[in-house]
Amino acid sequence: MNYLRDKIVLVTGAGKGAGRALALAFAERGAVVAANDISPTNVDQVVAEIAAQGGQAKAYIEDVAKKVGVQYLVNSVEEDFGGIDILVNHAAVEPHMSLLDMDEWDWHRTLDVNLTGAFLMTQSVGRMMRVKGKGAILNIVTGSGKGLLAGAYRSSMAGLAALSHQADLELSPIGIRVYVVENSENLVNDVMMVLEVK
Repeated sequence: MNYLRDKIVLVTGAGKGAGRALALAFAERGAVVAANDISPTNVDQVVAEIAAQGGQAKAYIEDVAKKVGVQYLVNSVEEDFGGIDILVNHAAVEPHMSLLDMDEWDWHRTLDVNLTGAFLMTQSVGRMMRVKGKGAILNIVTGSGKGLLAGAYRSSMAGLAALSHQADLELSPIGIRVYVVENSENLVNDVMMVLEVK
C-alpha cells in the first residue's frame, strides 16, 4: 500500500460511519489525513485514534455546504500540509420523512450538503490540483437510500453521480480523475482498489 504513503487525503464527514472508516484506513496505509466534519466531537476522536496508532491527522471543523467554510477548509489544509492529493466527498445528511411531509428546509439542507457541498469541495480542491496537474476525487454515493422515506437523499445521490461524471469529463484531461464509489460494506476496499489502479 506504499502508493498512499505520505499522500495528503481530505475526507469530509470523517467523524462517523463510512467517513470514519475511510479516515482510519488511509492513516493505516501511511497517508496524512485531513479529517473534516461539522462537529468536533466525533472527528476529534478519529484524529486521536489515528495519532495513538502512530499516524498523522488533523481535524478541520467546517460546514461543506458553505462556500466560505469550504475555502477556509481547503486553504487551511494546504497551509498545514502543502496541498491535497486525494479528496473524498463523504459528508451527507439523510432525513427520514416522506416528500409530502418534508419541510423545505430539510430538502434544501439535504441538497446543500450532499450535492452542493461536493460541488464546492470539488471546485476548490480541483483548482488546487490543477496547479500540480494531478489528483483524485472520490464521491461516495449510495444508490438506493434507506427505505421508503429517502426521497431527498436519493435525489441528491442521483445528482452527485451526474456531477461526478461531468467533473471527470472536465478534469481528467488536466490529470484529475473523479470517481463514483458505491457506499457498501466493502467501501474501504473499493476505494483502495480505485486508487491503486488510477
